[in-house]
Amino acid sequence: MQVNEFKRHIEKQVEIFKNLQNKHVRVISHLDCDGLTSAAIIIKALLRANLNFSTTIVKQIDITLLDELSKENYNCYIFTDLGSGYLSLISEKLESKAVFVLDHHKPEDVQNRIHHTNPHNFGIDGGKDISGAGVTYLFAKKLNEENKDMAHLAIIGAIGDIQEGKGFHGLNKEILEDAIQSGKIEVKKGLGMFGSQTKPLHKVLEFSTDPYIPGVTGSEQGAIKFLNELGISIKDQDGKYKKLIHLNEQDIKKLTTGIILKRLGSEKNPEDILGNIYLLTDELEESPTKDAREFSTLLNSCGRLRKPSLGIGTCLGNKKIKKEAVALLSEYKQELIKSLNWFYSKRGSPRIIEEDGYTIINAEENIKDTIIGTLASIVSRSNIYRPGTIIVSMANTIDGNIKISLRLVGTNKELDLREFVKKITKKLGVGEAGGHKQACGCLIPQEKEEEFIKISEEILKKMMMEETIGK
Repeated sequence: MQVNEFKRHIEKQVEIFKNLQNKHVRVISHLDCDGLTSAAIIIKALLRANLNFSTTIVKQIDITLLDELSKENYNCYIFTDLGSGYLSLISEKLESKAVFVLDHHKPEDVQNRIHHTNPHNFGIDGGKDISGAGVTYLFAKKLNEENKDMAHLAIIGAIGDIQEGKGFHGLNKEILEDAIQSGKIEVKKGLGMFGSQTKPLHKVLEFSTDPYIPGVTGSEQGAIKFLNELGISIKDQDGKYKKLIHLNEQDIKKLTTGIILKRLGSEKNPEDILGNIYLLTDELEESPTKDAREFSTLLNSCGRLRKPSLGIGTCLGNKKIKKEAVALLSEYKQELIKSLNWFYSKRGSPRIIEEDGYTIINAEENIKDTIIGTLASIVSRSNIYRPGTIIVSMANTIDGNIKISLRLVGTNKELDLREFVKKITKKLGVGEAGGHKQACGCLIPQEKEEEFIKISEEILKKMMMEETIGK
């Protein structure tokens, strides 16, 4: 890894940006958590620099978007958390503009006039070592040291892009240190279960997929029975449901031991349930923005339900907007529940093809195209399928296309899902692939639905056969 070279490259890009005359800036960013935190970071940096700018949040880059941007009266364009896969097209369509791309996705292998900042070009893994928000943060920090107070947003972006695991690595680790030093984040060790700040304890256990708890995950009655067996009351003295953060030290020990015992025999490391909890010091207890993981979900809800401005406003600390974003989170959760119910009800039907090593979920118009990737992620972590299973999910878009999202159950360092998608789109003759090794996707026309499934199955079956022979 050439970390120092990467940092020097960023420094040069910032100098080029600073030296541009009469800057009138156009910001384009992605709609997921990483994209919204990236947008918030660059927006605050531009505000601090007293620059005029306008922002657009998009699902993806395409010719239509770039044609529209080329007609606008801006002399500087900044793409955050996207752009690296479309360098040739951006260069062609915005040929007379100064263009900066701050991204962490695998880049197109071309050389052109774009000011392109991407960790992959320096041997740094953009899938785990730094997110789009992290790249944008390093650019903003070099622009003005005061922007160090936005390191926590880069951490939320990295968590939203599933880069945390059991701790941060590489540049993410450095950015976390900045966030801690700026007093914006505090890190605690404990049961880092999703919903600890906001959900009743038994609901946290019922919906826990990381860790998966046999006999408890997926069952409200199982969760309540489990707590009763441990001697932990689900309600406090006032009759209100307890949350995980309300438990005393003794009950936390009981719960931790109970979960470890439940997981014996079903996991390689049943005790590997304790991890880092990232708490935002400026946020109120029991708020969806207190825990960085819950904050990332709130931002995803804003993007996926097409209200990205609420997510950006929340990142920038607007209290009124934050209230609206929290209300939207409930709608998002309902959409996810509806999607999961559809998935479970359709297992065994032609809509869901389940084979050894892969599953194809064809939701058509039953699940929003902005939700399908999240559904695939939840299913990949739900212990339904064995590690190594490839999940291919599909949902129709309102403009006559199909959004394809791929996820991998567990991890496999050898497998690159992007290469799998590229094989399919090459055979189809349409579609552009993007994303990371073990979480990626593409967009294809709806009339290619049956052909896509047929080609996918052919390639997947061949892959599974090769894997079996290889063993």
